[in-house]
Order: sequence, then C-alpha cells, then structure tokens
Amino acid sequence: MNLYVIYPEITVSILALLLTVFDLLLPSRETRRSLGYTALLVLSVLAASLFWQYHITASPYFYQNMFYYDNYAIFFKQLFLLAVILTILFSLRYTESIKYKSEFYSMLLFALAGMMILASANDFLTMFIGLELMTISFYALTGFSMNDKKSSEAAIKYLIIGSLSTAVMLYGISLIYGTAHSFSFSAINGNPDIFSLLSIAGMMMIISAMFFKMSVIPFHMWSPDTYEGAPTPVTALLAMGSKAAAISVFMRILFAAFWPAADYFLPILSVFAAVCMIGGNIAAMRQKNIKRMLAYSSIAQAGYMLVGICAASLQGIKGVLFYAFLYILANAGAFAVLTVVEFYKKGTNYDDFAGLSQSSPLLAMVMAVSLLSMAGIPPTAGFAGKLYLFMAAVEHGYLWLAFVGFIMSMLSVYYYLKVVRVMYSDILDPVNINISGSLRTAILISMTATVLFGIWPQYLSVLTNLAAVTFLK
Repeated sequence: MNLYVIYPEITVSILALLLTVFDLLLPSRETRRSLGYTALLVLSVLAASLFWQYHITASPYFYQNMFYYDNYAIFFKQLFLLAVILTILFSLRYTESIKYKSEFYSMLLFALAGMMILASANDFLTMFIGLELMTISFYALTGFSMNDKKSSEAAIKYLIIGSLSTAVMLYGISLIYGTAHSFSFSAINGNPDIFSLLSIAGMMMIISAMFFKMSVIPFHMWSPDTYEGAPTPVTALLAMGSKAAAISVFMRILFAAFWPAADYFLPILSVFAAVCMIGGNIAAMRQKNIKRMLAYSSIAQAGYMLVGICAASLQGIKGVLFYAFLYILANAGAFAVLTVVEFYKKGTNYDDFAGLSQSSPLLAMVMAVSLLSMAGIPPTAGFAGKLYLFMAAVEHGYLWLAFVGFIMSMLSVYYYLKVVRVMYSDILDPVNINISGSLRTAILISMTATVLFGIWPQYLSVLTNLAAVTFLK
C-alpha cells in the first residue's frame, strides 16, 4: 500500500489528537493560543508540501483503489487547508471566550480530515466515511456556544435534517450496491444494469442527499438557521469548506460513477442550478441579518458552480475549481469582518455595520472587496471565475443558463452594495475596534489574493487546468 498517499489525512488526524493532549499538559493559567499557533504552523507546512505532490504520470491509489490521489484531490486538499488556516487565524480571539479551546481546534481538524477524504474518495464506502467525519464534526461545532439558545437550536436542526439526508443517502447506496454488487465508482460506471429501476432510484437518492450538503434548493432549509445560529468562525468554515468538499465528491460521483446517465441528469441539473441562482439571490435581498444574507448567497453560489458541472467539459470543471478557490477567499474576508463586528457590536445586522469605514477603514475595505468578488464585479477574482463558468456553459449549449446566471449576478449587486452603502454612508458614533495580528493576516491574505487573481487569473488558471485534466482522465 502507498501510505504516502494518505499522509495529509494522517497528519491532520494526529495533530487533532495531539492538541487535546497538549491542552491537558499545559498549566491551567496558561492561555491556549499556542494550540492555535501550532495548528497554523503544521497546516501551513502541509499545504506547502502538497505543491510537490502534483504529477503528470498515472495517479496513485490506496487500498484497492478506494482512495484516489490525483491532482484534482491534491488541489481540493490545499483548498480545504487554506479554508481552515484562515478560519483559525480570525477565530483566535473567539477561542479566548470559550471554555473548551482544544476541543474547538480538534473538531476543526477532524472536519478538515473528513473534507480531505471526500476529495480522494473513489467509492461510496470511503465517501461515506469522509462525509460523516466532516458532518458530525460540524454538528458539534455548530452547537459549540452552549450558552447561546440560537447556537443550540441551529445544531439540533442541522443534526435532525442532516441525519435524514444521511439515511436517504445510505438507502440509495444500498440500492446501487444491489445492482452493481460493488461500491467502486468505476465498477458502477461499467455496470450494464445502471438503468434499472433500482439503480435509477438509488442515483436519485444519492444526488438528493448531496444537494442537501450543497444547500441546493429545495434541500436548503437547514442552511439559513444554521448559518445564523452557529458561531461565526464555524459559519465561515461551513460556507467555505463543507460546500467545496460536497462539490468535490459530487463531481466524482457524477463523472466517475453515474456518467452513463449523463444525458438524463445534466438537463435536470441545469434546472436546479437556475432555481438556486434565482431563489438564493431573491431570498438574500430580503434579509436584514448579514449572516442569513450570506447563507442565501451561498445557495446562489452553489448554483453558479452547478453551471460549470452542467457543461461537463474541461472548461467547466476548470471553472468550478477556479470559482471554488476564489469563493473561499472572498468568504474568508467577509466572515473575518463579521467576526470582529459581532465581537464589538454583539450583532450581525445591517445596522451593526453602520460607520464601519470610520471605526476601521481596513475592515470596511476588506468587506467591500469580498462582497464585490462574490457579485462578480471586475477586477476582483469573482469576475474571472464567473466568466469561466458562463463561457463553458455557452460553449456546451446552455446559453439560457448562462443568461440566467448573468442576470442573477447583476441582481446580487443590490444586496452586496447595500452592505457597502451602510459601511460608508451611515454615520454613527464610531467604536474603537482593535484588530489583532492574526486577524489582520487573514484579511490581508483574503483581500490581496482576491484582487491579484482577478487581475492576473492565469497563475491560478494553470493549477486548476492541471487538476481538471487529470480528473477527466
């Protein structure tokens, strides 16, 4: 067995356990910031080491082809590492206000390990292990503010609805196994009975469960309440990491396992993409709480990424990868600012952002750049990402879908600029906001990368193209 294939997952899992042990060894009076810094150091080294893992030869497997280590998986692993690194950077202050600090970091890392497993899953058994490791960690993280009724309510709703989607997925997998006699994606792809009634029912159940994980309408009902009630750093990772992880394994399932049925499910998928973009943007316009607005915005963003999947081409997959990367950068900046505003104003409504440009010009600028990137306004990276997605859709006969995406992107400018207007136009008594060094690092990384990849997208484009090419092989 090629053990080096799973060294990222092993490293993250061991780190999660060691942080708990270190917490027990530290004196009770000692602050636990060192745990966060240790996690940051190890994850940063791990993310950098993965650049040397990209390859142009045959991709290695692990344990009877259950775990695939291609460039596509490596790219998403780096994406997840970046999301967790940024989350830890702007949550160091938050962890000072909670009792179970090491457990918070450990849960973040176990969720990360689940995401990384999902990116490499090559059969339904591996996929289910990664999915549940990630999801159960998020159940705990969502309810981490145990004295907050909203946090507890969000965790319960997430747990109940998430368990239901898991049950549907398991039943769908059992139906697929009953016809293909295998959990392997490649074996299911070559199964002559893939169009039997049992197999079709299984495919529908699995895709429906994955729609829940991606917050695709009408499987989005958990998302707004969970986003609003969860601690803001957890909401950030939910928006960034869990959605990207679900997208990564969803494309594996569609292209590696269910590809013979592509002519049937791609048109249906395009309808869900359109509904997501329309419903998500319209609902976001009606929100008064910015966390709920970003929740509905994330539903629309899932629709944009489904546009690239519908194209079912190298350009489409490349567009999805590019957009997933910039989506994480933009969300990291937005949620980092949300974390600070919530800490000082004790709320995340629009009114709480009034006068932010006076209290902290840097935070207001980062928030504005992040929101403009989500809207797809040049020269931010969001413009380049949406351009890739819509061009791929047009080239493969989905002109109407690209048109819907363009109109909805223009519509989203309204509620994104509404936040910018409040920050720069409304004048209130400014609050003295102190920005920590770790938070400053996170927002500067987010803003700088968002602008640079918007002006020079070719550098990220090379990496996404390498990952997309090996994926389609």
